[in-house]
Amino acid sequence: MRTKDQFFSNKDITVTYSPTKCMNAERCASELSNVFRQSVIPWIDLEGDSSENIINQVKKCPSGALQYCLNKKEAC
Repeated sequence: MRTKDQFFSNKDITVTYSPTKCMNAERCASELSNVFRQSVIPWIDLEGDSSENIINQVKKCPSGALQYCLNKKEAC
């Protein structure tokens, strides 16, 4: 079964989640649980913290399953 990438946006950024790349390290959920939620759908809530904190957390993703782009500067 092929799983599609998921996109989440706020006014500043768009976060892409690629489930086929995810190694379920759960680093995102344990370090920024108000954004990356384990038991709520949608599981990513970009209103849960500042865009700067979300970007910093996405950069820590060990598998690269989480990516981001700036809405005003890049084509997402």
